[in-house]
Amino acid sequence: MSESLLGMRGVAFRLSPRSYRRLVPRVRLHSRIATAAVEPSTTSHNTHLSSTTYPLNPSSPSSATPSSRWTALRSARPFSDFLTDTFNRQHDYLRISVTERCNLRCLYCMPEEGVPLSPPAHLLTTPEIVYLSSLFVSQGVTKIRLTGGEPTVRKDIVPLMRSIGELRRNGLRELCLTTNGISLHRKLEDMVEAGLTGVNLSLDTLDPFQFQIMTRRKGFEAVMKSIERILELNRAGAGITLKINCVVMRGINDREILPFVELGRDSPIEVRFIEYMPFDGNKWSQGKMVSYQEMLAVIQEKYPSLEKVVGHKNDTSKTYRIPGFQGRVGFITSMTHNFCGTCNRLRITGDGNLKVCLFGNTEVSLRDIIRKENDGQPIDETTLKELRLLESAEAAARIQDEGGEVNQRERELLDLIGMAVKRKKAKHAGMGELKNMKNRPMILIDSTTLTSRIPPANIPLHLLHPSPFKLQARHYHHKRSNPPDSRPEHKPETETAPSSSPSLPTTSDPDLPHLTPSQTVHMTQITEKPITARSATASCLVHFSNARPHELLRKGLTKKGDVFSVARIAGIMAAKKTPDLIPLCHPSIGITGVEVDAKLVDPASLDPSSGMRYGAMRVVATVSCAGRTGVEMEAMTATVGAALTVYDMLKAVDKGMVIGEVQLLEKKGGKSGHWVREEQVEVEP
Repeated sequence: MSESLLGMRGVAFRLSPRSYRRLVPRVRLHSRIATAAVEPSTTSHNTHLSSTTYPLNPSSPSSATPSSRWTALRSARPFSDFLTDTFNRQHDYLRISVTERCNLRCLYCMPEEGVPLSPPAHLLTTPEIVYLSSLFVSQGVTKIRLTGGEPTVRKDIVPLMRSIGELRRNGLRELCLTTNGISLHRKLEDMVEAGLTGVNLSLDTLDPFQFQIMTRRKGFEAVMKSIERILELNRAGAGITLKINCVVMRGINDREILPFVELGRDSPIEVRFIEYMPFDGNKWSQGKMVSYQEMLAVIQEKYPSLEKVVGHKNDTSKTYRIPGFQGRVGFITSMTHNFCGTCNRLRITGDGNLKVCLFGNTEVSLRDIIRKENDGQPIDETTLKELRLLESAEAAARIQDEGGEVNQRERELLDLIGMAVKRKKAKHAGMGELKNMKNRPMILIDSTTLTSRIPPANIPLHLLHPSPFKLQARHYHHKRSNPPDSRPEHKPETETAPSSSPSLPTTSDPDLPHLTPSQTVHMTQITEKPITARSATASCLVHFSNARPHELLRKGLTKKGDVFSVARIAGIMAAKKTPDLIPLCHPSIGITGVEVDAKLVDPASLDPSSGMRYGAMRVVATVSCAGRTGVEMEAMTATVGAALTVYDMLKAVDKGMVIGEVQLLEKKGGKSGHWVREEQVEVEP
């Protein structure tokens, strides 16, 4: 806990010696700007390096007298219960994604096809980020790291950092940045003046040509320029902690481990090697991952004097040093030796969701609560002042100490944060589970896939990120025709290649059989499959945007004729044309029957919050076959074909119709057995 917080809290209690040793001298909490204001003779207003000096960042314990420390200890308050989980981990480190955009396309981070960007209105605004930062700092967060995407591509990144930097008066100690360094050198000095204390720079190769291959972009020289600029400012006293993060992948950059270590010979740089981790779209395999022990052995062979450095209990890396080197070497071992037991980190994604674990796929929306008082609209600077958001966030901790009633908005946010933190697990899953777990691509980890929204128990559904066209909460169950085998649950479903083997798997991914070993698409072979009876049922809804379609259909007065009959015929035709529309569907699969039904949905049965209060047409299609592959795609194509026909026949009276909720309801037969989705939409008789 910071000394600014210690000075303003009214609850006295005795801390352990370890907590006592963790205290940081008060002088470290002052911003460089504030220091310059107090001592104008030490800092020039000229922004050029030649005339700018930075006050040294004192780290000696002697800078704070024992008496002042004892006074601070006696006035300390307990850490916020909202940020303490059931394993007594205190979360005082917050990572905030400030953009989804990036100027690189790194192989392990972003899928080759890129990621869909959220609409601007879905992303947190600058006032919202500052407000959330203030609220978390009021509860004991002392370190904030801005991530992305690439945070330096955000146009107002410096003003944003300046606003967050002002929270040092409330207890913030560190303001850090994770960046690829491409454009950092152009903004670095302004960021230092805004309060920047640390930079984690992602760099996976020291070869300019390899850099272009791994990032799919040019820019190696710009990254090295940013590194040199940081070192240059540090020689002038800026005090920026510089760490270079390198994701090591077998057969790609594992030969560069020693050259990276050499960066610390004459420069105070900490190079941290990261075990390759699985995220959506990065084609992870255990064969690609180089373990911490392997990397350590490579370094020890060249530098046998390598020695372990005692770190802080919340450190994510295992740190080593080589005698005679200015820098250090670290290893982030998320895959082989997790550090979950001392995890103190929380994440806020670019779209305003709280993520309590990097590898977890459960998220809750903070953005929606913030915008509730603004009719769901983004908060701008004017609204921030009108609602007095910063004042109420800063006052939350003081009011709690005094036993008062916290503002309803802050109370709702803190309750949601507390529930999410309390549900944080003791540790993340192992490699077998992580490989197959649905998670965001790494580029979006710190921003949106609907499948990652899994409602945790005890958290109200309306606080979770809404899905489009959501009519109600859905419940799913899956019945297999064959009993599960007796293999241990933690064992991966497929054998993984040994660490010395090539990085690509030797067979197609069992979960994505349309991918070949070289990760290209193909039509799956079904020759060896037996011919069995199979069926699939799918549905969709055509939502009306005014009352006319429902009225005309109910009375049978549509000008183009019988919409229901024509839609049924269109659905049957669409099912038979599925292989012509879906590239990897098998033709001539032996369809034995197609049933398409179209019925009206009464407006009263629809959720008013969905915005579709004028009723809908529900299309249900069932396709059956005697063949070697399923007919799920035929069933869904039939529903869409029928729905498009409904739109075509009614567009004269309603061009605002929306086709949604296209989904598989049931499938039977085949290796995966019987699968059912429970459906509860009422239709008119």
